[in-house]
Amino acid sequence: MRIGVYVCHCGRNIAGTVNVAAVVEFARNLPHVAVAKEYRYVCSDPGQQIISDDIAEFGLDKVVIASCSPSMHQNTFMNNVQKAGLNPYCLDRANIRENCSWVHSNMTEATEKAKLLVAAAVAKVILAEPLEVKEVSVTPAALVIGGGIAGIQAALDIGDAGFKVYLVEREPDLGGHVAQLYKTFPSLEETEQLLQSRMERIKEHPNIEVLTSSEVTGMEGYIGNFKVTVKQDGVDRELEIGTMVVATGYDTFDASLKPEFGYGVYPNVITGLELERLASPSGPTGGKIEIDGKGPANVVFIQCVGSRDKSVGVEYCSRVCCMYTAKQASYIKDKLPEARVTVCYIDIRAFGKGCEEFYEKVQREKVIYRRGNVSEVYKRGDKLVVRAEDTLLGETFEEEADLVVLATGMRPARDAALLGKMLHISSGADGFFLEAHPKLGPVETTTDGIFLAGCAVGPKDITDSISQGHAAAVKASIPLFLGRVSKEPLVAHIDEEVCAGCGLCESSCEFGALVLDTRRKVMTVNEALCRGCGACSALCPSGANQLRNTTEKQVFDMIEALL
Repeated sequence: MRIGVYVCHCGRNIAGTVNVAAVVEFARNLPHVAVAKEYRYVCSDPGQQIISDDIAEFGLDKVVIASCSPSMHQNTFMNNVQKAGLNPYCLDRANIRENCSWVHSNMTEATEKAKLLVAAAVAKVILAEPLEVKEVSVTPAALVIGGGIAGIQAALDIGDAGFKVYLVEREPDLGGHVAQLYKTFPSLEETEQLLQSRMERIKEHPNIEVLTSSEVTGMEGYIGNFKVTVKQDGVDRELEIGTMVVATGYDTFDASLKPEFGYGVYPNVITGLELERLASPSGPTGGKIEIDGKGPANVVFIQCVGSRDKSVGVEYCSRVCCMYTAKQASYIKDKLPEARVTVCYIDIRAFGKGCEEFYEKVQREKVIYRRGNVSEVYKRGDKLVVRAEDTLLGETFEEEADLVVLATGMRPARDAALLGKMLHISSGADGFFLEAHPKLGPVETTTDGIFLAGCAVGPKDITDSISQGHAAAVKASIPLFLGRVSKEPLVAHIDEEVCAGCGLCESSCEFGALVLDTRRKVMTVNEALCRGCGACSALCPSGANQLRNTTEKQVFDMIEALL
């Protein structure tokens, strides 16, 4: 056996804390290491060429790369060694950046730790087996869950690509929250114009089947071959699809959870979404902003209601509230030019294209912005009083109001956790679905074939939601175009001679990949369903269930190398 070890400087990311030359010299003396080298950027074309040349010159059959996280450049390195004639599963990585140089400041300590991580990787790769990728066919159809703007866009794009699309929406109508809005920011374009053309295309599209008043109640299978159960009007229907897009959107924060603001107590304390309906010509007042039949003379907006507030368990910013408040303040100044409009804000976040300019325009319309932390809203006579602290001046102030508008933030859609469990996709601490990687995989999930779009991932505006709808559609369409997808071979394997047929591992698999053969009394693995999580292997009392290339022997050899 001949192993090559390659240590990356990663510019100064690794070399600034780790003595790379000392790690290389250490690696040369490890068992079966035939060559050890360093390079500034091993992921670069010249760095990869060094590895390719060494595989041919030294007859290497195993490779260890000590660099950044295996989640970065893994496919690049695997493809490179495969082109050089080496099985890609005979490659292992030692993470000496995130797990070493980035968490240490002392070079001596960091260098010693890097040596141990390299030694553990070498110990593991010694027992690595060449594995072959398997391919499975793909059902040429997709499912989009959620009929808001992101889901509509994703369905249209996949349908336009020539594939059957099922668009599932639990409400009776499509459009989501966008359909409840009057205008968008910063262009003040009416949302009816934004939605109308898309809604007409959806209805007339030959490849799109819309299932409203419907919910996904079950899912089994794997990328290319999902079977999804949808409940519509009390009759269950099973859909066979290859990929799916989750665009379940968001719910607005329940303003009654902030009782100090008087929502639900005073009729003239409303939410931003309720103001949208008042301002809209299709709303209950025909577009007139009125309270008790007359236009308010003094309007106060309160920002960050249900955003950036630890007292209600919401620490994140909802991103859109600053700008939709500016938009609504503009509504009022347009419809009621003499009204006094005050915005009590914590910070203004106008990050989108044209948003800063729009914010400045609203200020020029004589909307008063006051950096105020509001403590309560109470009644004084026939007026509301907003009591707050001016955090710039450090003093308390009170503002009388005929109308108080609460800028409520975004919360994860109801039942999001239940749907996530059903689809085997994770949620973050904020309750929104987690992408595979915030930068490298912003619309992917850790479940192959399932993609995310819009506010299912987190708060965002209409522009970003549409963009993610496009992106998720492209990602979901690729397997449909290819017709076949590769299946990762790093899965559970059963040694039938050792298996006692106890069945313990079967109950640990949430993907349904393990089934006990009751006739032979041995466990079987459906490799198409297995995700290689290792939960079943950890539970097996006899050691018959092992994860390929992460066997018990490899793990103990790594521990021994570290010690």
